[in-house]
Amino acid sequence: MKNIGLISDTHSYLDPMVFEHFKEVDEIWHVGDIGNREVLDALCVFKPTRAVYGNIETQELRFELPEDLIFEIENLKVFMTHIGSLPGKYSARIKKIIKLNQPNLFICGHSHILRVIKDPTNQGLVYINPGAAGKHGFHHVRTIMRMSIENGKVTNLEVIELGPR
Repeated sequence: MKNIGLISDTHSYLDPMVFEHFKEVDEIWHVGDIGNREVLDALCVFKPTRAVYGNIETQELRFELPEDLIFEIENLKVFMTHIGSLPGKYSARIKKIIKLNQPNLFICGHSHILRVIKDPTNQGLVYINPGAAGKHGFHHVRTIMRMSIENGKVTNLEVIELGPR
């Protein structure tokens, strides 16, 4: 079993409470719009971190991080990207990646809106957007998520509110 911390859209602000909420996770997954090197470095020093770049990243972070991550963990195939839209409204690029790789879990950020949806157009696919953890954007409450992955299934999915934007 792996315990995962999900975070997105920090926009150069990393709430100190993230470290408390993620103290028991095995990995952190940042789904883009990190904002600056300091946020990424702080997460990487704290726990093993997987990250994709978002649309606000510096050239340095865009060069270092991938746009998409596709990997398998605990018999679960994961696809991470920053801009993913919603089930039924995916861009041609996202549809192609999903069709080619057939992930079980699709995680994206960008909208700042926390959502967990069983994708009705791709059987067996779960869509997750952890919302936004930073102070920039139109969201009212900053959020992160935790989950466990075991035997190809997501369990113990939790939403954590960090407070008002």
